[in-house]
Amino acid sequence: MRLLVIEDDQRLASFIAKGLGEHGYLVEIIHNGEDGLQYLLDETFDAVILDIMLPGINGFKVIEAARKKGCGVPILVLSAKGELEDRVKGLQLGGDDYLVKPFSIIELHARIEALIRRSVKTVETTHLQIDDLVLDLLKHEVSRAGKIIELQPREFSLLEYMLRNQERAVTKTMILEHIWNYEFDPQTNVVDVLVSRLRKKIDKDQSIKLIHTIRGVGYALKLR
Repeated sequence: MRLLVIEDDQRLASFIAKGLGEHGYLVEIIHNGEDGLQYLLDETFDAVILDIMLPGINGFKVIEAARKKGCGVPILVLSAKGELEDRVKGLQLGGDDYLVKPFSIIELHARIEALIRRSVKTVETTHLQIDDLVLDLLKHEVSRAGKIIELQPREFSLLEYMLRNQERAVTKTMILEHIWNYEFDPQTNVVDVLVSRLRKKIDKDQSIKLIHTIRGVGYALKLR
């Protein structure tokens, strides 16, 4: 599942991304209100973690503007402000939950999972599929031809990312940015190793191969 973190504290944002990334989430980070709002409106996310005290426009204005534009993605308000009036204001403007700093990743993860469960309305939004390969977002489970495939968190995140971009080539740099949230040297082989591990698990002994190498570009999840 894909999350957006709008937080100007870079260390905290990285902490959140790392912690939730270990649970299999794809985490995008934006450090100011204007860019965060635009990214929220332009892209598709399963939930948003939003700080209140942001440079430019604050989190309250981000919530208000997003809801006026019809954006229904669940928003968890994250702030050092713990006063009752701030919590009430965040919820009245359209926030779905409120977590006061400092916090634990365990609690943040539980709250995000609860928000996503409440927001899911149809089976289509809980499953990603190509051919007989199915990824269940709620159960965090992958199967092919009905047989469960055990994946590590980063393998699950990579498969989810490729399923969301199926039939399209994704570069090594794109994978690095979405799975690790760091700027690695594009020449590093960590992506190749991760793709190789995933390929062995979903394509081994299968007549139809789904993960394809696009020479000079990257990889693609497609039927042929």
